[in-house]
Amino acid sequence: MSTEAVPTADLIDRHGEELQSCCLQFQRFGRRNAMSGAIKTLRCHEDNALVRTLLSEAGHGRVLVVDGGGSLRTALLGDQLAELGRQNNWSGVIISGAIRDSAEIDRLDFAVKALGSNPRKSSKTGAGEVDVTVSFGEVDFVPGHWLASDEDGIVVAARELTSD
Repeated sequence: MSTEAVPTADLIDRHGEELQSCCLQFQRFGRRNAMSGAIKTLRCHEDNALVRTLLSEAGHGRVLVVDGGGSLRTALLGDQLAELGRQNNWSGVIISGAIRDSAEIDRLDFAVKALGSNPRKSSKTGAGEVDVTVSFGEVDFVPGHWLASDEDGIVVAARELTSD
């Protein structure tokens, strides 16, 4: 992962044919506006035990992409898990679902995108699948592929791309 974020619009201009662009309109949380890195995926439904497990691991600058099925009934990430991700060097988290503790997350030097927020806690049974291709917003998020996200959106490519 490069330390400087490359604007997604510049990436589209230079490498459009190699990129998928997510058409879902996510809300941004956290003080960081941008994230980029290799993709790590999780599919879970209203259960965030595996989110905690993954964010407890060294992130190595990766982006955790969580397919929560678009559910806004329960939160899959709160301030404690976001802080865990920040401490463990994750570039950020994208959740097709809800978060909670949004005001606290907004104080963290971390990047989070989610569909919305809900104060309700999720279950914690550990149900879910790790390192599977997940799809939402007309994009296939493949483990190990590369993701860049900023104020303009989310783009995905099979390899890391630069603006050069």
